[in-house]
Amino acid sequence: MTPETGTLEVDHALAPVGEVTPAPPVDDDTGTGRRVDWVSVGRSTGRFVLAILGALALFGVFMWAKGVNPFGAYQKMFSSTFTSWKDWGEILIRSAPVILAALAVCVPARAGLVNVGGEGQLIVGGVAAAGVALVAGGLPGWLALVLMALAAGLAGAAWSAVAAVLRQTSHINEGVTTLLMNYVALDLMLFLIYDAWKDRNGSGQPSTPPLPGIDRLPLLGSSRVSAGIVIAVVSTIVIAVILKKTSWGFRLRIVGGNAEAARRAGLRVSVLLISGMAVGGMLAGLGGFVQLAGSEFKLRPGFLVTYGYLGFLASWLARHHPVRVMFAAIALSAIAISGDSLQLDSKLPAASVNILMALILLGVFGFSRRKVTA
Repeated sequence: MTPETGTLEVDHALAPVGEVTPAPPVDDDTGTGRRVDWVSVGRSTGRFVLAILGALALFGVFMWAKGVNPFGAYQKMFSSTFTSWKDWGEILIRSAPVILAALAVCVPARAGLVNVGGEGQLIVGGVAAAGVALVAGGLPGWLALVLMALAAGLAGAAWSAVAAVLRQTSHINEGVTTLLMNYVALDLMLFLIYDAWKDRNGSGQPSTPPLPGIDRLPLLGSSRVSAGIVIAVVSTIVIAVILKKTSWGFRLRIVGGNAEAARRAGLRVSVLLISGMAVGGMLAGLGGFVQLAGSEFKLRPGFLVTYGYLGFLASWLARHHPVRVMFAAIALSAIAISGDSLQLDSKLPAASVNILMALILLGVFGFSRRKVTA
């Protein structure tokens, strides 16, 4: 990487065709080889904070126009969401699948792909895990959990890979394909829980039989938080290392920067695109397993509704950096939970919290972007 031009130079005399020399060790997390400019970091952080405060101010105007005192509403939102360990536990429970759904957007984005299908990939992961649980009766709990996680990951990977294959073979935009496949996944789950997998001994509501205790993820201490949050955090660290340190992650960045140049350099672009999308889908499928085995314990019509789209926002909010994506997912999960306070305490529609999320996203994109000099 030359500092003067910012372009990638590959020494073809040292690297055979089809091979790419891994990037040299770097001192920051940008992959550019430059040391961290703490002044620039401080300015970026300041712009980010100002963007958040601006979004909160605009949402306050919205609440005031609806006859609600914004200061009182914000105080109630804070007190109902952050003031007890139980509240933080609920945030972590919500965050686990959202983090994995956000990573499902982050990985394909490195290859220049837009994955809007996290919702569907979460659902098919949950469906696959539930299917294994229904047929794995009698197996030791740890083995059943491993098989459920594997099935969920493979189902999510296969579901997302369809979009990448269609892009490569039929030139269909993967954003459109993944978005439409969300509805197919939802209909698949509804078909199963209304018919073949419906709990015949339940209350009459469409759902699968609840998972037995041995097929559920262990809880952390005396809380309701399951080991799913550990799976999400470990997955974040693993993905961050893979994208930054491995040749596969390096090749993904090259393809995302210029796919045609990567193809002419001998890289197998089709394989990289499909594998990037499949890894993203695998992570989302794992999120479906985490939600099923760690929180809900059965499939139902509202299973994981909006979680995938929340993960999509988190990834874009953090500009597809895995560690930042994790924190963005936790923050957006907390905001989503605080929407209950808007409905119960401030008498605003629960969907009003979506306006706040949109303002935050627009604020970060519009006001925290670095200025580009000519």
